[in-house]
Amino acid sequence: MITTILLVLVIVYLFRNTLSDVSVFNPFAEPEVREEPIVEGKFTPETLQKYNGTDDPKIFIAVKGKVYNVSQGASFYGPGGPYENFAGRDASRGLAKNSFEAELLTPINKPIDTLKDLTDAEIESLDGWEEHFENKYPIVGSLHENGETGETGQ
Repeated sequence: MITTILLVLVIVYLFRNTLSDVSVFNPFAEPEVREEPIVEGKFTPETLQKYNGTDDPKIFIAVKGKVYNVSQGASFYGPGGPYENFAGRDASRGLAKNSFEAELLTPINKPIDTLKDLTDAEIESLDGWEEHFENKYPIVGSLHENGETGETGQ
């Protein structure tokens, strides 16, 4: 009797484990999107620019030398969003001045903006933005001058 119960339990256990590995196709389910992991790295203005939501689906923004993955905020930072000018760029000056104007962005082939001429109020604004990004988005790397990292990009 005990042998029969143990045998039934083993069969039920094996049957349950076999079924748990079987997946059922659901045509109405959202397709599973598998993103490749983002490895923390060194970016330059030139290597960062491709992460603008258009050239690459990932959206990265640099703020005060840190690079954030803001892809989950694509409606803000991606194509058509109010902050789209900042995608794939160093957004520090624009954020400090609370402006989305493209002319505030340092050209990709120029040295990184030192921000030395910001007012105290602009620095305080930028610090607030930095805190916002740190609390909401993962840091994926750091921003370095073109040619400084010794890498060709991520």
